[in-house]
Order: sequence, then structure tokens, then C-alpha cells
Amino acid sequence: MSTMHTDPWLGLNPDARARLETRDYSLADLGQRLATTGVNASEAIAGRATLGDTWIPGVELFQRKVYQQKGRGYFGELTRLNEGTLDRIGLAPRQWASAMMHRDSAKGFHIHPPHIPEGTVPSEWFRKLYLDEPENYALRPYDREQWDVMFFLTGICEMLLVDERQGMPRRVMRFTIPGDSRSGPDNAAVIIPSGVAHALRNIGNEDLIMVYGTSTVFNPAWEGRIASDVEKAPLPPDWDRYLASGTSA
Repeated sequence: MSTMHTDPWLGLNPDARARLETRDYSLADLGQRLATTGVNASEAIAGRATLGDTWIPGVELFQRKVYQQKGRGYFGELTRLNEGTLDRIGLAPRQWASAMMHRDSAKGFHIHPPHIPEGTVPSEWFRKLYLDEPENYALRPYDREQWDVMFFLTGICEMLLVDERQGMPRRVMRFTIPGDSRSGPDNAAVIIPSGVAHALRNIGNEDLIMVYGTSTVFNPAWEGRIASDVEKAPLPPDWDRYLASGTSA
């Protein structure tokens, strides 16, 4: 009579068993996943009220409407001037731009310097803006620092945000937003405050095309980079050696 073995991997070679790993398919707490492995945009939006200890103050995620047009394509709304999240927080972008990231590429971390009023301690200023008076949007100096609002048209974007503002808890948010070409509940836009580092990866199988607005016009002096080696395309080591060798007389 056969017996049931309790170890399902008993039939593997000992060396394979010693190296074996299995994936944990259980779902951790939403806040923990947002800060580590990442979540879909719709999960973060739906759970916003429970994420007070994880959410980066000033960051906004809001769902978008993408209308499928059978046999033709789709139509996706970006934003309306007098309603929605941008209207609520009083952010009116002064410049609009587009960008494209090829498949399997990444950029960032990018960061823009936050404006600190003269004679003000940065940590106290941020506390006033985001902790003491978080809904007093008129206090925010949109015209003196760069805020980004990003929309994705094609591809799938994995985004990571890190709060680097002095005196604020260093929180991490990680989420995925598909472009309009993959319409569904995760179609969303993201608003990123200055002082929050942001990185993007194209994890889809097509180019990632985005449209983004900024609260100020482009200023090269405000384009900071942290841990951005992923943006570089290093030459093969033997090419570097050859280029550095010089020429003989």
C-alpha cells in the first residue's frame, strides 16, 4: 500500500532541493506592498483612505476615462480645467510636453528642488504645508517650484516615488499604470511634488508614451538626478580601453 509523502519535493536531487525557492502568493498588507513590491494604480486609489502612514504627502493618483471605440481605437480624457483633482488642488500646468521611453528602458530618479521661503526652516515649512494645513492649497508655491502631472498613452509604466523633503518621513510608493492602449481600471494620472524623487520603468511590450504638465516652465538647473546610472549607455570595456589608449607616434 502506497503512503502519502508530506514533502512534495522529495523526488528532486538533494542539490536541487537545497537551491529550491518557491514564490509566496499570499497578499501582504496594502500599505506594505505599496512601499515594497508595488501595487496597481487602482488598488492604491481605492485604498487611499487606509494609507495615511504610507502615502507621500502631496502625491495624487486619480483615475482617468478611456473610451474604447470598436473597430477604430480609443479616446482618452486627460484633464478638465474646472473640475477634477488638478482643479481641486489649484494646480494649473504652465507647460505641456511629451516623452517616449523605448521598451525595457528606465529613467530617474529625477528630483526637482522645493521652494523654501527666505528665513524659513525647511522642515517647519513642509510641516505647515502637508501636516498642519494639508488642504490649504493656496499656500503651495506652484509658481516657484516644479510639480509634475503625468499621463500615459501607451505602454505600461512602473513608477517609484521617494520623499526626500527635509523633516518629512522618508516614504516610498511603487505602483503600475498602463497607458490608454491598455484601457481598464488602472488607467490613471499621477501628480508629483517637488522634493519627491521619481523613477519610471517601461515594463510593457511597446514604447511608453506620456504627456506631462509642469507647474513651471522647463528649467535645466532644477533637473536633479539621484542614482540615475540606469539612464547611461556604457560602452563595452574593451572599447573604453581602446579609446583611452591614445595613438602611437
